[in-house]
Amino acid sequence: MSKEPETVEAVVRACRILQAFQPHETLTLGHVVERTGLSKTTSFRLLQSLIKGGLLERASKGAYRSTVQLLNVSRYTIGFASQATDSEFCQDLSMSLQRAAERQNVRLVTVNNNYSPKIALRNADLLIREGVHLVLEFQTYEHIAPIISSKFLEAQIPVIAIEIPHPGATYFGADNYQAGVIAGSALGRWAKANWKGKVDEILLLELPIAGSLPQLRITGALAGLSQALPDLDTRKAIHLDCKGTFEHSLDLVRTHLRRNPAKRTLVTTVNDPTALGALRAFEEAGRLDYCAVMGHNATRAAREELRRPGTRLIGSVGYFPERYGEELLSLALSILQKKPVPSAVFIKHQLITPRNVSLLYPLKTEGAGQFSAP
Repeated sequence: MSKEPETVEAVVRACRILQAFQPHETLTLGHVVERTGLSKTTSFRLLQSLIKGGLLERASKGAYRSTVQLLNVSRYTIGFASQATDSEFCQDLSMSLQRAAERQNVRLVTVNNNYSPKIALRNADLLIREGVHLVLEFQTYEHIAPIISSKFLEAQIPVIAIEIPHPGATYFGADNYQAGVIAGSALGRWAKANWKGKVDEILLLELPIAGSLPQLRITGALAGLSQALPDLDTRKAIHLDCKGTFEHSLDLVRTHLRRNPAKRTLVTTVNDPTALGALRAFEEAGRLDYCAVMGHNATRAAREELRRPGTRLIGSVGYFPERYGEELLSLALSILQKKPVPSAVFIKHQLITPRNVSLLYPLKTEGAGQFSAP
């Protein structure tokens, strides 16, 4: 994501530090890190600079207080529990949300769940202590969703669950079944056009730990394949738990290919890292011509692959997390203002292919060499 040329990033970060303080409030370095999402080192340096500039003061050993009265103090404080900070999807979502919060004059308290059930539960307690008015919860593990929901329900804090449903929360994110249908239909059409509909094998790269809703991407894909290829027996599809990662997908598909002869194989997945891992395995085995692969999320790495001549990544269903912020904040404010809202808000999907990838994501906006590794 490119920065606006007229902005100075250090100043923007310093503003985030100042906005973390409520009037007459004392914060430790740890509190500042939690509220801003900045690293400990960056936060410490900015705190010292703001003290030197007279905008902060030391309240006690290891604690700070703002000397500035900010205008337009936010009426609402919203907690955002991010799934992680190292994934492209989460980074795009977080940046989009931060921009929307600044425009809406909403104070955003961000914490990192770091793909950990234990940390997600601890962060729920932290956000309750912070006194947030609403929580945007993004965490992977379905089995702790009821526990997290009960914590916020007891604290009378409404929740918007991003991508993974939580009991009693408003859902925001993918229409996973429909996204799967889009993926499966596209794979089926490709097989009909290029293999005359003759398919020997279907590989399904899944993520069971995320629960039933993301699994609908696979269910929908099988439905889409059946629509495009009515004679294809999808009941014999091979299910592989690839943990949602490039590395697991690469290893499992490698093993599968070693044990089986070359077959015309359609591969549908839950995300792009698993799609790219499968693609790499077929390439290493010298069987690239025997596969057609479909991904989800249209990440930068997938978009780069779609631009490669002759790629066997047929497409990736776009979710556009870089657009989530405005819709999420609008939904959150409607809930806080007691306006009627639907129980689920689905984002719009679009199939990204080699033909349209540069129309939807022009190279000049992505930056040469800025694609993320899978």
